[in-house]
Amino acid sequence: MKLYKNLIDSVAKSLNEIIVNKKYTDKVLERLFKQNPQWGSRDRRFVAEVTYDCVRNYRLHYSIIESEKNFWLQIAVWLVLKNIELPQWQEFVHIDPNFIKKKEQLLSNNPAIKQSYPDWLWELASTELGDDVWLKESSSMNEQAKVVLRCNTLKININDLQKKLNAIGIETTKVNDVKDALILNKRQNIFTNEFFKQGFFEVQDAGSQEISNFFDLAQNEIIIDACAGAGGKTLHLAARLNNKSNIISMDVEEWKLDELKKRSKRAGAFNIETIHIKNNETINNLKGKATKLLLDVPCSGIGVIKRNPDAKWKLTQQSILDTIALQKNILNDYSKMLKPNGELLYSTCSIFPSENKNQVNEFLKTNPEFKIIKEKSVMPSQGFDGFYMCLLKKTN
Repeated sequence: MKLYKNLIDSVAKSLNEIIVNKKYTDKVLERLFKQNPQWGSRDRRFVAEVTYDCVRNYRLHYSIIESEKNFWLQIAVWLVLKNIELPQWQEFVHIDPNFIKKKEQLLSNNPAIKQSYPDWLWELASTELGDDVWLKESSSMNEQAKVVLRCNTLKININDLQKKLNAIGIETTKVNDVKDALILNKRQNIFTNEFFKQGFFEVQDAGSQEISNFFDLAQNEIIIDACAGAGGKTLHLAARLNNKSNIISMDVEEWKLDELKKRSKRAGAFNIETIHIKNNETINNLKGKATKLLLDVPCSGIGVIKRNPDAKWKLTQQSILDTIALQKNILNDYSKMLKPNGELLYSTCSIFPSENKNQVNEFLKTNPEFKIIKEKSVMPSQGFDGFYMCLLKKTN
């Protein structure tokens, strides 16, 4: 493999932005690629792969060279561990590949270093899930996330979409038990694809798609997606309803709802109303309104580390505690928007019981009019992102 110094330098600068300045990996790379339009797809792919892999394995890499901020040396570690010959550059002149490999073997006795997680997060996750489960999940979350499409059935069926993509050289594989999902067989920038621009599909993980599928939907529903964000699940619900019934999408961040409006126009979803949550009065005005209520609440994001590895280095113990308190408040306050005999779907992209089953059980203690209908956990080791979903029924 021929290495180019300008690309390695770009990776090093990107790592500094992500690790030191706490920027999001995808945003850093998006800006970098816009600044370098002359790069071909191979260059962009190389930079993205090395950057993401170095973020995933940050602790292992810096532990080997004993430097948390020398990103050139961390990239050298990545190259050696990938059995790529180091070029004769000044930055690498003192690197001993044999030392790196021996140090990696020595450090492999410490699972938190080997899998690259902070000690506090490793200990917390082991307590939440048990040592054996966490060891399995922590390893799986260091794999590269799959690119999954959701066929927009408002415009096309999955078989026709798969044929159209195949005709232009984009091969996909269907996902068992997730009927609208297609996995890209080869990673690529799908957002420039003409079929995406026409609204034939969205990019949405298979685990995330299972959440919207967890509802049994009927005609004449009034659905509130109360933590809608940019609306991935809202759009899925609109497609499942074939633009019938009413969907109210809400969020505390108005810019996310603006993005949803753009996406819904592209998708051909016309049964969506957006409401910006300004205060508790916004919630009170919708008391007893919904037949179905989706609470895809803010969470630690532990289940999507495979997709967002920088979360390992941004999360803190206090931020998780604050998030758990917020989840509790949302469940108690927002559930008032549900009609008697309505259904509430609580979901997170976490695999921690404290954010999931335990949160639901606490809610049931003070809200006995609710009962669990069904619940499901999707673990990262199953191949996609990690999610929890629990469907509750309000009995009166």
